[in-house]
Amino acid sequence: MLARVNGCTIAGIEGKMVDVEVYLSAQLPSFDIVGLPDTAVREARDRVRAAIKNSQLEFPQQRIVVNLAPADLKKEGPQLDLALALGILQASGQLEKQNVPMAIIGELALDGSLRAVRGVLPMVIAARDAGIKNILLPLANAAEASLVSGVHVIGVTSLTEVLAILSGQTEPAVIPQNTPVKSRISADFREVKGQEGAKRALEVAAAGGHSLLMTGPPGSGKTMLARCVPSILPPMSEEESLETTKIYSAAGLLQETTALITERPFRSPHHTVTSAALCGGGRNPRPGEVSLAHNGVLFLDELPEFKRETLEVLRQPLEEGFVTVTRMMAAYTFPARFMLLASMNPCPCGMLTDKEAECICTDRQVFNYRHKISGPLLDRLDLFVEVARLRYDEVAGQKNGENSAEIAKRVARARGRQLARFRGEGISHNAEMKPQHLDKYCRLDAAGRDLLRHAFSRLHLSARAYDRILKVARTIADLEDEQKILPVHLAEAISYRQPVYY
Repeated sequence: MLARVNGCTIAGIEGKMVDVEVYLSAQLPSFDIVGLPDTAVREARDRVRAAIKNSQLEFPQQRIVVNLAPADLKKEGPQLDLALALGILQASGQLEKQNVPMAIIGELALDGSLRAVRGVLPMVIAARDAGIKNILLPLANAAEASLVSGVHVIGVTSLTEVLAILSGQTEPAVIPQNTPVKSRISADFREVKGQEGAKRALEVAAAGGHSLLMTGPPGSGKTMLARCVPSILPPMSEEESLETTKIYSAAGLLQETTALITERPFRSPHHTVTSAALCGGGRNPRPGEVSLAHNGVLFLDELPEFKRETLEVLRQPLEEGFVTVTRMMAAYTFPARFMLLASMNPCPCGMLTDKEAECICTDRQVFNYRHKISGPLLDRLDLFVEVARLRYDEVAGQKNGENSAEIAKRVARARGRQLARFRGEGISHNAEMKPQHLDKYCRLDAAGRDLLRHAFSRLHLSARAYDRILKVARTIADLEDEQKILPVHLAEAISYRQPVYY
C-alpha cells in the first residue's frame, strides 16, 4: 500500500518541501529510506519504530520503502521523523488518508514524544509559498512558526496527541503568544571616559554601516567602545527581524521562548575560530558568525591573533553582503550584511606607542605582528582610528561623556535620510553604495575634488579606498544634515582612511 505525506527539510537557511512516499509490500520485514538521506535521517528508522510501538500502535511487519523526493536534494536532520511515522501509519491503514495535514515537521523521541527542531521558520515559509496552509509541528516550535502569516499552526507534544487531533478526539493545543527577545543591557557611551575621537568615529561608522578598526595599547578602552555600539544603532525593521530570526532558526540558536529577534545581533567570536565557523560551512553547511551578525555587529577583538587564512574569507561578505559555500551536490548562500568592528594592539606587547611604558618588541616582531593582516583586507575597511591610553585625570574625573541615547538620535536621523535617498535602489545605508550610487549621490565641488586628488597621491590610495572615502564623507554630511559633501566632510573622511601603524 502506498501513502504520501508532505514533509520539510532545511538546506542552508532555506526551507525545502519533501514528498515523503511510503510503500508497504508483503515481503520479509525491512525498512529502507532512499532519496539522499543523511545519517540523522537514516537513523529515523529506529526512532520511528520505537515511537510507534511505545505509542501503543502496531508497527507493520512488512517491507517498508520510504522515498524522499526530490531525490537529488540532500535531506538532513530529524525533522522528517513525524512525517515518516504518519506515512507508515497511513500506509498500514491505522490512519485515514484524508486526516493527514498538509505539512508535517518534528523529531520523535523513543517514547513517542516530540522534540523541537531547528529551521522551523524557513520551513514554514517554504510550505506557505508552496500553497500549504496547515502545518503540524512540535508545540515547542509553535511560537516561531506562528510568525508566518497565512498558515494554520497545530502544536503537538506526542505522536499519540497527533493521532487524537487528526481523528477529531481532541482539540489542537493553544499556540503560545509571540515573545520577542528580551532587550539586553548594552554598554552606554556615557560610561566611557574620554576617547572623544574614537566615539566620533564609531558614530560615523554606525550612521553609515561602515567597518572600523581601532588600534591602541591594552586597557585603552577598545573593547568597551565596541560593546557600546549596539546602543546607538537604530531598531531593526520588521523585515530585518524576520531575516535575522530565520538565520538563527536555521542555525538552531533560536531559544524555545523566543519567537522573533528584535535586537540587533552582536557577535564576538574567539580568535581561535575556524574559517567554516566564521563564514559558514561544514559537512552540512550552516551559517557562520558573519551570518549570525547579519543586520548587526561583528566584533573581532585582537585582530592579528586570528589566523590569516581565516580573516581572508571576510573579503566576500565585506564586498558583497553574502557568503557562498559550494559543495559537490549544491551551493548555499548565506546573507552577511554586518557592521565589522575590529581592534588590535600596535605591537605584540602593546606598548609601542605608549608614552609612559617601554616596548620590549623587536622590529621584526612588530613587522610580523602588523602584517598578519593582509593589505587587501585592510583596504576593504572604511575607518581607522587610534585609541590612546587615558591620562589619570580622564580616568579619575567625575565628568561623564555624552550618553548613547543622544548619539542614537543623530544616528537614526542620518539613517532615515539614507533610507529616503535609497528608496527603490535595493540598498539601505551608505556603506552598501555601488559605483552608480557614488556618481549620483557623492558628487564633489572643485575644492573637494582638489582635496581628494591631493590625498589620493599623497596617501597612495587604491580605487577601493577612493570609493570608501566618498561613502564615509556622505555619511558625515548626513550626520550634519547637509545635502552636499563639503570639503570639511571630505577632510574628516580622509583622516579616517590611513591604516594606523601599518
